[in-house]
Amino acid sequence: MGSEGSTDGAGSEGSVDGAGSEGSADGAAGAVGSAPRSAPRSAPRSADGAAGRARSAPGSPDAAPGSDGSGAGSSGHATTSGAGTAPGRAARGARTRTTLPGFAYTEADEEKQRGVRRMKLTALGLLVFVAIVFALATWAGKAGAGPWTGYVAAAAEAGMVGALADWFAVTALFRHPLGIPIPHTAIIPNKKDQLGASLGSFVGENFLSGDVVRARLRALGIGGRLGSWLAEPAHADRVTAELSTALRGALTVLRDSDVQAVVGEAITRRADNAEIAPGVGKTLQKVVADGAHHRAVDLVCARAHDWLVLHSDSVMDAVEGGAPGWTPRFVDRKVGERVYRELLRFVTEMRDMPGHPARGAIDRFLTDFAADLQSDTDTRARVERMKSDLLARSEVQDVIASAWSSVRAMIMSAAEDDRSELRLRARSSLLSLGARLASDGRLQSKLEGWIEDAAVYVVTTYRAEITSLISDTVASWDAEHTSRKIEAHIGRDLQFIRINGTVVGALAGLLIYTVAHALGG
Repeated sequence: MGSEGSTDGAGSEGSVDGAGSEGSADGAAGAVGSAPRSAPRSAPRSADGAAGRARSAPGSPDAAPGSDGSGAGSSGHATTSGAGTAPGRAARGARTRTTLPGFAYTEADEEKQRGVRRMKLTALGLLVFVAIVFALATWAGKAGAGPWTGYVAAAAEAGMVGALADWFAVTALFRHPLGIPIPHTAIIPNKKDQLGASLGSFVGENFLSGDVVRARLRALGIGGRLGSWLAEPAHADRVTAELSTALRGALTVLRDSDVQAVVGEAITRRADNAEIAPGVGKTLQKVVADGAHHRAVDLVCARAHDWLVLHSDSVMDAVEGGAPGWTPRFVDRKVGERVYRELLRFVTEMRDMPGHPARGAIDRFLTDFAADLQSDTDTRARVERMKSDLLARSEVQDVIASAWSSVRAMIMSAAEDDRSELRLRARSSLLSLGARLASDGRLQSKLEGWIEDAAVYVVTTYRAEITSLISDTVASWDAEHTSRKIEAHIGRDLQFIRINGTVVGALAGLLIYTVAHALGG
């Protein structure tokens, strides 16, 4: 009949001797190579029995396409000599652990598969039991044992039907029953890609929708949790350390020459585009109005007085050198001394007298100059030309470019120092932010709104890319390995369907027979 309960193993998934069977008692220790499909069914079995007849690992060179390991798409086959040796088992173990895109068939999966085989034997044993009960009840009924045999035979017969039907249904998920390519069987290997696409579509529609993401994030209360977490000093220290590490990494990756070029170009362009004269004029006007320039004038006067005191000979020599050649030298000397004394007196008076007329003249000059910088076209144009000439000088460009190196060294040093002002301020800011988040509901709502908007934007904009990760990953898996891995994880539970089918079928058959017998008299 080709059922699971066959004893010769011909195409049986649950055959007792395990020939090509997943449910064989010792099928896990099978051979790497299997005999071709054309091998005669009457071929002698090897001395080691079932241990030499397990199927080849899927995907092995000697297994034909579409095969579940039998080598020719058949569930049952004859064995080759010595197939159950230790080298054969080692080779099979190595092949079952072959890494495939997306997953590997691990030892844990193999352990689950052994559990599936045990459950298959249990379901097969129950089928064999009801078959024996049916045979004995039928024989007893023909022998005149009594009407009760009909009830027992009906229950056992329905139990067999239910067991076989559920065996077919469960087997059809993973392979063709008995190796026969019946339509709509071997669903997982044949429909793997469609199942992956359907799973991706299901996830996209039910898990990556804006409403679902927003509701889930709102239920988490991220703002309050994050605030309470950041308010802990240890957590603030950890975040500060991580930020410092990330900052150092970013600065290390950046090329100094590239950053210097960008910074220099940005500063130069901004300076070229911005007219500085009006701004300088407003600043100078405010400085003069506040009298802040007086200290600068005081400093200049004091330095000028000190210089004149120390360099009197230089001043007198300069005056003598500019005198006409026809004047006597002693006259030139007297004139030089007089000029020096008057100059020193003038500077001393300016230094010591805040109300000196020269100081007032300086104030008026600066006030007029500040006004010209703001309103006089010629003065503004001259300042702009001076600015352009200054920026064009190589020395200025070198200073601008070297600014990045100084800033980078300063930031790196601050990021590495646990007690630097940068890290201390960052830690203090994190603690303050955590305390505010933990207590300020308005701030929590604002932060959660930003997070929700960002998450919704990501899942709605990149939903196709996210779901394609599922479908593309499933599509990259090998069909046979995928089927075996899924069966290893859920096959044990599926065998309860067969057991339940046997029990429920027997009860249904008994009920139907009882009702029919009662109605038929």
